[in-house]
Amino acid sequence: MSSATTTPAVRADEPPGTGAGDERHRLSALGGLAALSLDAMASVAYGPESIVLVLAAAGGYGLGFTLPVTAAIAVLLAVLVASYRQVIAAFPDGGGSYAVAKAHLGRRTALTAAASLVIDYILNVAVSVTAGVAALTSAVPGLYDRRVWLCLGVLALVTAVNLRGIAESARWFMVPTAVFVLSVMAVIVVGLFRDGPASAAAAAGHASVLAENATAVGALLLLKAFAAGCSALTGVEAVANAVPSFRIPRVRRAQHTEVALGALLGVMLIGLAVLIGRFHLQPVEGVTVLAQLADASLGHGIGFYVVQSATVVLLGLAANTSFGGLPVLLDLLARDNHLPHVFALRADRQVYRYGVLFLAVVSAVLLVCSGGDVNSLVPLFSIGVFVGFTICQVGMVRHWFLHRPAGWRWKAALNGFGALLTGVATLVVTGTKFTEGAWGIVVALPLLVVLFEAIHRSYGRIGERLELGRVPGPVTRQRSLVVVPVTAITRLTRDGLSAALSLGDEVMAVTVVLEPTAAEALRRDWELWQPGVPLVEIPDDHRRLGRPIAEFVNELGAEHAYDRLTVLIPEVEPAHWWQRALQNRRGAVIDRALRRHTDAVVCRLRMRM
Repeated sequence: MSSATTTPAVRADEPPGTGAGDERHRLSALGGLAALSLDAMASVAYGPESIVLVLAAAGGYGLGFTLPVTAAIAVLLAVLVASYRQVIAAFPDGGGSYAVAKAHLGRRTALTAAASLVIDYILNVAVSVTAGVAALTSAVPGLYDRRVWLCLGVLALVTAVNLRGIAESARWFMVPTAVFVLSVMAVIVVGLFRDGPASAAAAAGHASVLAENATAVGALLLLKAFAAGCSALTGVEAVANAVPSFRIPRVRRAQHTEVALGALLGVMLIGLAVLIGRFHLQPVEGVTVLAQLADASLGHGIGFYVVQSATVVLLGLAANTSFGGLPVLLDLLARDNHLPHVFALRADRQVYRYGVLFLAVVSAVLLVCSGGDVNSLVPLFSIGVFVGFTICQVGMVRHWFLHRPAGWRWKAALNGFGALLTGVATLVVTGTKFTEGAWGIVVALPLLVVLFEAIHRSYGRIGERLELGRVPGPVTRQRSLVVVPVTAITRLTRDGLSAALSLGDEVMAVTVVLEPTAAEALRRDWELWQPGVPLVEIPDDHRRLGRPIAEFVNELGAEHAYDRLTVLIPEVEPAHWWQRALQNRRGAVIDRALRRHTDAVVCRLRMRM
């Protein structure tokens, strides 16, 4: 049991040997781009399409606003990248919007930011996996009925890789990320040199979703298109959340990764928007916008299929961003006593194993409940992250006003403008998608905050009982009794009694009488052995084992003759896992009964075979 007030945070730039862990298992800047940018990179596959589908309601005239809307999103992207670059420097322990809000906006706001990030990370896993499998089943329709199992298989693969360490996952995902980025860049560069589309075979035979005879484009439609396209910005915050996962110097490496991510994402979004206008692309049913652009730029040949394959792989693996960011966030929440402390434990290779497994299990439940259908999850996506964006920007404005470094006014104005943009996007996305499932996020956010606070109160009560932060009273000797359950005289019995004699002032052996003949034999052998420890027989007409011992211990406690009662349970520890099936499990039965029904200290003495 630890307390946030007594456990110092590990600084992000501390040298090896002072708690930083093995640097080999941490991220370089390039590795961070591969491990933490997959979500943002993969959003290129559906961000521009989200804009086009909304503007299609205004016909061909509406599609003319694709580039201006994308440019506005690129401006917001630049603001967010600049903001999170400052967040990385100001909060090198990671946590992003949660850390900013905790420092400047109060505990409740910080927990709201944390809850929004937790929801977004979980949904990102589910959406990325289902989107990747959906792209696969579109190419191979025979796999459609097995999409749930395919989703779970992809999730298991990503989980297994992340359990080996985030640096290991970066090496696995570096090639798919590079192939996808180069493929999209090739589509953009080649397309800019074409006077017309090289091919339209991908969209041939598919019905257009473009509205006819529509020429009006209202402010609400543009806001909806802007909000829909902002789904391409999810994942921008992941680097700031996972700063401790980088190698020394952590801040500089994380900042370089953030800037590189923003630059690549901005170039791809603007480039694709330009091609949409250049080729006069119209959205059609059953074919993605990215597929049409690849077809128009590279032709319906090997280049087209490389882009599609890279998209399928990257969408399926984009969940890795959540596996890099969420465990670090859960670690910070655990250290602040808002989550069980087990989430702060690191295994080998600097892996937050429990955070990774928690994310995998919850995501698997979502995948099964949604039936592997991406359309049932997308309406919930991006709302949580925009809540976090807005809180982070507001917190950074307060940060500049409090610290006032050189040029703080410009920095505060930048963050204030970003807060205005993300706040509007949050309201528009929530309002337009409320009936499509966004209401679930609106309900889940306060429930998560309530859960965090309930856990914090529980740790507070535990801390009071343990007198954490206070100097305890003087150490005094207590009169103690050690009770040792026995069933026969063996080497295990001897070792148990020997250990008990070293633990307490008095030792007592107890046995539950299940068979009178066996009890009489044990009594006779005990008298011949003469271990110097009394044997107490506990009769029980119901042939139980654990409960009679628990009742006997409670009777001893009621006499108040001892300050401390300890029950030491000797048992065998098998040398091989398969030998556990040969155990009688008596020790576990007694242990469970004592922990449920007594206040005694329970020790289990294991003798390895």
